Amino acid sequence: MAEIGLFEAIYSARSLRRLKPDPVPDELITRILDAAIRAPSAGNAQNWAFIVVRNAELRDQIGQIYRKASDIAQAIYAARGRPAHLSDQQFARMLQAGAHLWEHMGDAPVLLIPCQHRPLLPLRDVLPPDIAAHYDDELAYADRIRGASIYPALQNILLACRALGLGTVITTNHIRCEDEVKALLGIPEDVDTFAMMPIGWPFDKFGPLTRRPLSEVVHADRWSAG
Repeated sequence: MAEIGLFEAIYSARSLRRLKPDPVPDELITRILDAAIRAPSAGNAQNWAFIVVRNAELRDQIGQIYRKASDIAQAIYAARGRPAHLSDQQFARMLQAGAHLWEHMGDAPVLLIPCQHRPLLPLRDVLPPDIAAHYDDELAYADRIRGASIYPALQNILLACRALGLGTVITTNHIRCEDEVKALLGIPEDVDTFAMMPIGWPFDKFGPLTRRPLSEVVHADRWSAG
């Protein structure tokens, strides 16, 4: 398989939801996961874990849970309406692609579920008094930054899939029914799932990506009102 450049991968790694049922070789999944664990994590904790689901029966059951959770997502999208930067046609295409995934999650040959162990914090009484006085704030801080230690790994997965010609997408709908997913897969109580990524050979083509212009999202020195 021909190598592609980093920026080519970044600019063309579309979210691909329509995947062929053809099997994905184990060695490719291993390469993807090895790329994932090269990502940074807070304090170099590396407290991630990845469940690779290939079993057809399990994939079907996960797909049913995902379908139920996606009914909620569908209602949220409908109530929220079209984002201003998307045309009616673009918004309709996005919803159509999402609807396909909602119905066919279990058909993907590989379902990858990135997980993370909950952070271990020192007990309040072993901290200096001035820090212990704000212990609840520290708990809230630790919870807020948890994604910084798992989502960079997911971006590596996206880029590795793109480099290998595989399609995938990051979706989180299942978290609305996460207890069912955890029970099905035997995920421990102190481990949370952060995404679900179907992986397979795509029907659709990669890139190019369209995004809002930098002028709309970049602020120089201070937040600008313009």
